[in-house]
Amino acid sequence: MTTNIDTTITGNDLTGLGIEHGPIFGIALAAAKAAEDQVGRSGALALVRDAIDAPDTHLEHPLVGALATALVEEAAREAALPAPFTEREEPAPYASWCADADPGALEQMANSMRLPSTVRGALMPDAHRGYGLPIGGVLATEGTVIPYAVGVDIACRMKLTVLDIDPATLRGSKDRYEKTLLRETAFGTGAVLNAKDRLDHDVLDSGRWTELQLLRNLREKAAAQLGTSGSGNHFVEFGELTLTEPDLGLEPGTYLALMSHSGSRGPGAMVAGHFSRLARELHPTLPDELAHLAWLDMDSDEGRAYWYAMNLMGDFASACHWVIHERVRTALKAKVLTSVENHHNFAWLEEHDGRELVVHRKGATPAG
Repeated sequence: MTTNIDTTITGNDLTGLGIEHGPIFGIALAAAKAAEDQVGRSGALALVRDAIDAPDTHLEHPLVGALATALVEEAAREAALPAPFTEREEPAPYASWCADADPGALEQMANSMRLPSTVRGALMPDAHRGYGLPIGGVLATEGTVIPYAVGVDIACRMKLTVLDIDPATLRGSKDRYEKTLLRETAFGTGAVLNAKDRLDHDVLDSGRWTELQLLRNLREKAAAQLGTSGSGNHFVEFGELTLTEPDLGLEPGTYLALMSHSGSRGPGAMVAGHFSRLARELHPTLPDELAHLAWLDMDSDEGRAYWYAMNLMGDFASACHWVIHERVRTALKAKVLTSVENHHNFAWLEEHDGRELVVHRKGATPAG
């Protein structure tokens, strides 16, 4: 046992071992002093050094076990901390067809090019500021999906159906057509159809609604809102379609057409909100201007769940349009000559330059 005051271990000795001042420092100093009484100064410092180098093997040691335990717990806490955000060394490139984009859209596009998984992007001619990614923005990432780059109204789309009705009747029977639209769909935030007015669709019978608790909770809302149109810039309208050459399987001429614009309604908004919050929670170190670009890794449980839910919302949005058009067609006792639709708030897995990319299109559709 040593009792030499001149050689007593001090904080400077621990600093020399690389231990910084903090909670661990006090535990280490107490352990070193206790060990010094048993094995001397050099032996105590050697024990502390060994505990620092390999704490897992010293957890039960009678002299430095408490220090080893504290070191293991501190390492676990640090490992659980989110990694700091590291952006690309250079922004990814993007093409622009928007000659006079508003500054907000340009800022959002520039921000999206800073993400570590971004490969490239594009800005459409009518782009304008949105949430995270501009509306009219295209973003290709590798290995990640960004809920807000898809958008709140997942799979929002437009559908056109050409009917076998003389388009001249639009002018002579305007009231009839207006009343048909108001009767056969429902407009407004939270709009639903009465149970007796609802049409069945396979999308509601799909077992896919049972795969996630979130989707199970949304199944009844989906049933109530199937065939509704929502609010904002969503609409259902009649018009004349003029073809100057054969297209869509039709001969040149003027036709009566029904067009609708809406998305996945309340269920889609709730899916978007849920996974956007989750993505932000997983990346709390993102700077404020990138918070709405928080991502989910495609090979994670969260990323797979979002991809699954997003695709179901795509099918649900398509079903909504089918129900709207079918109800109107039936009410008018018309036949469908042709129909076409496409969605513009979605993400696709695509191969570009030999790489599988997640291509987000918000307010944009695939070319071709």
